[in-house]
Amino acid sequence: MRNLLAASAVSALLVLQTNIVLAQDAEEAVMNMTADSVIATVNDTEITLGHVIQLRQQLPGEYQNLPDEVLFEGIITQLIEQTLLANEVDADNLPYEVVIALENEARAQMAAVQIEKIVSHDVTDEELQAFYAEAIADFDSVPEFNASHILVETEEEAEELLVALEEGAVFADLAIEKSTGPSGPNGGDLGWFGLGEMVTEFEEAVLLLEVGEVSPVVQTQFGWHVLILDDRRETVPPTLDEIRPQMMDGMRQQSVTDAIEALKEASEITQVEGLDPALMRDLSLLED
Repeated sequence: MRNLLAASAVSALLVLQTNIVLAQDAEEAVMNMTADSVIATVNDTEITLGHVIQLRQQLPGEYQNLPDEVLFEGIITQLIEQTLLANEVDADNLPYEVVIALENEARAQMAAVQIEKIVSHDVTDEELQAFYAEAIADFDSVPEFNASHILVETEEEAEELLVALEEGAVFADLAIEKSTGPSGPNGGDLGWFGLGEMVTEFEEAVLLLEVGEVSPVVQTQFGWHVLILDDRRETVPPTLDEIRPQMMDGMRQQSVTDAIEALKEASEITQVEGLDPALMRDLSLLED
């Protein structure tokens, strides 16, 4: 009996040690995985981890949010089934539509690789400053206005407002009490606006005012107004820090544009003229 227990203990220990080794081997295999690691084969066709990663990137967002274990199995299944079907096709006799679709896709992918290469270089502060200076060189300063108004239904009511203001009433208090416009509860404050943002009659009245001055009665399609010019300023370009991300994007786009123009100048390009644009709708031309 003692020998049997000892043998059982040794056997259990060997099983435990084997499981530990297998677990370590599995962990090491995972750690050594690369995009070229083969994770499935279909006859002689290999499916790699890279295929899985790339296909996942192309999936719509709702699929990418699935649990990894679900998505992983689904992608592998799709790749296996696609490979089975693809292997039944004679690659030397593909339908013409498929051939040119593959050509277009390859062209787009290679162009994307070159664009990434162009925009991947580090941008220096000097380059960014120069690009920003050029971008704002033609900035035209325009006036902006900050005004408040009181909107009423009749000219008589508007004239009464002017009298009240002349007698010392506070403009904002009158707006809260009398104005029928949506800005009334805010004391008639319209915030900042530029030329062309208000109806013509209102804008013309604003242009005649000095800061702090109250206008005569103004009629617009909305009713009768009394307004006051609270402030006026000239627009200034945003600072570099305020638009740094946009400037970086602009520099990248400009670098791509410049690279393409340089390639055009160094290349011989011909194009058939006079073609009917409607030809691009003729799907029958893609038939074998």
